[in-house]
Amino acid sequence: MTMLTEALDHVIGVDPDRDRLTIAVIDTATTGVVARTVVGADPAGYRQALAFAAVHSSVDRRVWSIEGAGSYGAGLAQVAATAGEQVVGFDRPEGRAAKDGAKSDALDAVRAARELLGRERWAQPRARGAREAIRVLLGCRGSAQRARTAAINELKALVVTCHPELREQLRHLSVARLVTAIDQLRVPEGDVELVGTVQAMSCLARRITHLRREVHDLDRQLSGLISQEAPQLLAEPGVGVVSAAQVLVSWSHPGRCRHEAAFARLAGAAPLEATSGQVQTRHRLSRGGDRALNRALHLVVITRTRCHQPTQAYIARRVAQGKTPREARRCLKRYLARHLYRLMEHPPTDMT
Repeated sequence: MTMLTEALDHVIGVDPDRDRLTIAVIDTATTGVVARTVVGADPAGYRQALAFAAVHSSVDRRVWSIEGAGSYGAGLAQVAATAGEQVVGFDRPEGRAAKDGAKSDALDAVRAARELLGRERWAQPRARGAREAIRVLLGCRGSAQRARTAAINELKALVVTCHPELREQLRHLSVARLVTAIDQLRVPEGDVELVGTVQAMSCLARRITHLRREVHDLDRQLSGLISQEAPQLLAEPGVGVVSAAQVLVSWSHPGRCRHEAAFARLAGAAPLEATSGQVQTRHRLSRGGDRALNRALHLVVITRTRCHQPTQAYIARRVAQGKTPREARRCLKRYLARHLYRLMEHPPTDMT
């Protein structure tokens, strides 16, 4: 960011907390602290922050560097962006707060501003609106799915350890048939152990049914939002509602990833050099980045491998060239990251 000191006069660093925001105004020429303040993390505090910035810097010569712009700093980031301010998300500090280990909210606010001066590039805060709605629904679906899986595992464990006659009746059933069979169980009074076991099974069966309906409802809501925001994703082979939602959430909005290689790096699909000893031409995929996005790409590739003829032909061709099936899938993930990025940045005109 060699041009930052020429384009701007001040960087406003913000260290947000649950109840308050610590703000520091830094002069870009000297990196000195011009002013500091603490405001509340509420609408009144956001207005105070904007007024404080207006007093100590000019509106067209400043940028906000907000730590945690997607969490505690989301409120101020949204208000500032709506007011026409330049906002940067400061999510990954590159070094320790201080050499001697000193740390405070005031120091962190200064650090958020000063580190921005030394960076060549920075990230815009993720989009709100429909993208944020998709993000929260996707997170809710994930927690419901995990809870349903846990309930299924608990129910299966009960079947394995229950009364021999009941076990023989239930152990070979699928989950759907198991839930139905448990609803129809009638146990005579008297056997306390058997009655308690059936009651526990019935409770778990009702929980599984409820969570299945909840996941279905969330899928329907996500499908409607994706159809409005990015229908081109759903038209891709192997891309379902959940995978499309994750791609949209990670991509956020046009221009956040400066090019397709940056998006591939975010997805953990960019090849990295992995040469060692006698092996001089080996690459591997990044283990960093957005792992949820990486998982979505992986699921799409696996689905295409099973039912998409061009993908099957590609893997066969790369295997014939000497690559392993795993290496061929890695190449597919890199291609898929490039393709989906271009679909998001430049959607087909007939789908918008």
